[in-house]
Amino acid sequence: MPNPRLSVLIGIYNCASTLTEALDSLYAQTYQDFKIILCDDGSSDNTYQVASNYATDHDNIILIRNEKNMGLNYTLNHCLEYADTEYVARMDGDDISLPERFEKEINFLDEHPEYAVVSGPMIYFDESGDFRIGSGHGEVNKMDFLNSSVICHAPCMARTEVFKDVGGYTVDKRLLRIEDYHLWFKIFSAGHKLYMLKDPIYKMRDDRNAYNRRTLTSRINATRLRLKVYKKLDIPFRYYYTAFKGIIVWILPKWLYKRLHSRS
Repeated sequence: MPNPRLSVLIGIYNCASTLTEALDSLYAQTYQDFKIILCDDGSSDNTYQVASNYATDHDNIILIRNEKNMGLNYTLNHCLEYADTEYVARMDGDDISLPERFEKEINFLDEHPEYAVVSGPMIYFDESGDFRIGSGHGEVNKMDFLNSSVICHAPCMARTEVFKDVGGYTVDKRLLRIEDYHLWFKIFSAGHKLYMLKDPIYKMRDDRNAYNRRTLTSRINATRLRLKVYKKLDIPFRYYYTAFKGIIVWILPKWLYKRLHSRS
């Protein structure tokens, strides 16, 4: 069997109840020339067993695990070590890739060699169903770094050599939950172009568990990083207040956050 063109990097942690749906969405893709690299990050539930069952049934899965919980940045770098394909894509173990996701991204990168990374908007859902649909904005410019999400991380696809040339994800506890923002900064600063497609290609689970992972510490770390990025990209000082948005949002009552989040 010839080597596929695409490696899908998936860090999994305590997602046994959602992993089947996530993996099934990959096997429902209209583009099937890929392999999946799963890395269990010290799960305490039966996530690894669910993944192992899939690896037994599918010959395009590489299953690895960390000795202990190390965080997403370390875990994705662990996956990246096994990526020997032209492209790499991301996926989370509790989300869903829409059927034409890979086909659209592969076609874009094939047709636009000037871009290193492509992603697309997401449909956000929780236990009650879909509640928000994102939108794409084309090529990333430095002012996009004012947003917490420069481009959507989980649905992204990139040229593998670019990910590896910038050293992959920076492993630092202060970058947990914001490892993608830092990665886009490294790629952008190296002179590479990033692009957001117009139409949604992915469904992101944004439920109570996701809300609880957004701690005050992670938001403070995000603010520090964003201020550093603003300075290095010569963002006008009048925009620096936006770096504190995450902390302000954390202070809001949970019910108010959910209401504003569903409308944004």
